[in-house]
Amino acid sequence: MKRLASMVLVIAAIFSVLTACSSNTSGAKDKDDNKLVIGIDDSFAPLGFRDKDNKIVGFDIDYANAAAKKMGVDVKIQPIEWKTKESELSSGRIDLIWNGYTITDERKKKVLFTKPYLKNAQVVVTLADSKVTKLADLDGKVVGLQAQSSAADALDSNPIKSKIKEATEFSDNVMALNDLKSGRLDAVVIDEVVIDYYMTKEKGTFKVLDESLAPEEYGVGVKKGNEALLNKLQKALDEMNEDGTALEISKKWFGEDKVVK
Repeated sequence: MKRLASMVLVIAAIFSVLTACSSNTSGAKDKDDNKLVIGIDDSFAPLGFRDKDNKIVGFDIDYANAAAKKMGVDVKIQPIEWKTKESELSSGRIDLIWNGYTITDERKKKVLFTKPYLKNAQVVVTLADSKVTKLADLDGKVVGLQAQSSAADALDSNPIKSKIKEATEFSDNVMALNDLKSGRLDAVVIDEVVIDYYMTKEKGTFKVLDESLAPEEYGVGVKKGNEALLNKLQKALDEMNEDGTALEISKKWFGEDKVVK
């Protein structure tokens, strides 16, 4: 009889623990529903990068936080491997791709996009004293770029791709620029807004060719099927354009209005 009573107590205790766990899980989910996890490349200055104190800052970081405030949600900035961005989004590990994410027809097959919010172009950068002055001069040269980026798409679509000696991929732009400075590369294909930032930090080190590879626009990537989040986010972005918030953030990081209206 005592053994039966003990078993009843044990079963009751286990049921109580499971119920509590279920309740806590539900509570955590409710909390997560009020937080946007944003996937970024944390070395993509000036859009999203780590400052001297290792804090993640940048234009897109300020932009995302301002939009989230209007949406009434919190933000978690999640550094990711940029080449895995779409799989991170589709798996649900992140809610948005927001860090200089170029809108392309190929990507539209994988994600939903907001309207463009920033203009950009893929350009070719070399060292200031390089003899490379035009795209044709890349014939027989070694060119670097970020893997799984729109820089790769821009280079692939240009006739010069068939003439370069080698295209070397890097996990981020910083590594590519370091190899350029060390002489292991002859040029780097990179976002115009990114190299403009580095040229202000390292004056006299780089030069950008006059011929750009491809104009483009940035948008925010949302998981396919989540039109509700897309619409809510777009509404917040539109409000930021209307009330001057977008202009204020643009002037902070670029010194001028670069936002697409």
